Order: sequence, then C-alpha cells, then structure tokens
Amino acid sequence: MIAHLLTSFRLILVVPVSLGLAQPELFPGLWLLIFIGLGIATDYFDGIVARLSETASPKGRLFDHTTDFLFVTGGLGGAALAGDISIVLPILIVCAFTQYVLDSYWMHREKDLRMSRLGRWNGILYFVPLVLISASRLDVMANSSHLWSTGILLVSYGLILSTVASIIDRAISPRQ
Repeated sequence: MIAHLLTSFRLILVVPVSLGLAQPELFPGLWLLIFIGLGIATDYFDGIVARLSETASPKGRLFDHTTDFLFVTGGLGGAALAGDISIVLPILIVCAFTQYVLDSYWMHREKDLRMSRLGRWNGILYFVPLVLISASRLDVMANSSHLWSTGILLVSYGLILSTVASIIDRAISPRQ
C-alpha cells in the first residue's frame, strides 16, 4: 500500500517536472531539482518498501516501471522542447519501453516484466539528464552554462546510443 502511494506520488510529479523542463521560466531551478529529487527518492524507496512489506507483485512492478517511463519520458520530452536535448532520446525510450512490455508479456508469455541488464542501467541513467538540466538552471550555475550544456548533450547522446543498443539486444536475444 505504501509502495503504491510512493509510486503514485511520483506519477503526480510527472506534470510539474515535464512542464518545468519544457518551460524554464515556470519554476526556479531549485524547485525543479527538488521535484526530480523527490521522483528519484520515491523510485528508490517504493521497491524497498514493497519487498520489506511483502507486497511486491508483477502488477506493482508494472505500475512502478510505467511510472518511471512516464516520468523520464515526460521530463526528457520537456527538455527536448526547451532545446536542451535531442528529441530522439524520448522517442527511443518510448520504442524501448514498448518493446520491453510487448516482449515480456506477449512474446515470452511471462507474468512479470523481463528486464535486460542494459535496459535496467538505461532506466536508471535516464534520470541523469533530468538532474543535470535542473542543476544547470540554478542561479549559481549561470556562469558555466556552456559547460553544463555540453555535459548534458554528451550524456543524452550516450543514452541515445545505449538505448539503440538495448533495443537491438532485446530484438536479437530471443533468437539466440
């Protein structure tokens, strides 16, 4: 129950995070960083709470993973609209998540999601550009905006490459 509340809170945060990343003037950088930090904290603790309270379930994991997907895709989509990253990254994440769900439930007829190692790491690392972008918008970072922009682009292009690799890996792994 508490795990679902944590996940639900993160789901609610999708809207302010996405809008705040799309429209930098909407929230101060500190508020955006707090919203993203709360999203990350709820993602970290919901699984722990579910396991400790023995309420972890396949449907709960699907709810958690779908919420993570909406959080990072919405946030990265907003960042793309603001010109902070390439629109290719959120589009690829949609493709990868769709493949992940279809592959798990229909192709392998599993009752639970089948996560790959690379997909798991990508899922964690998709939060990094969100943190970097929100940190770059803090007033104390104004003098180093070019450095932040370069770092954000490098991370996002790295995630584009790793997401493509994950999609290819998942596509060819059933044939092995």
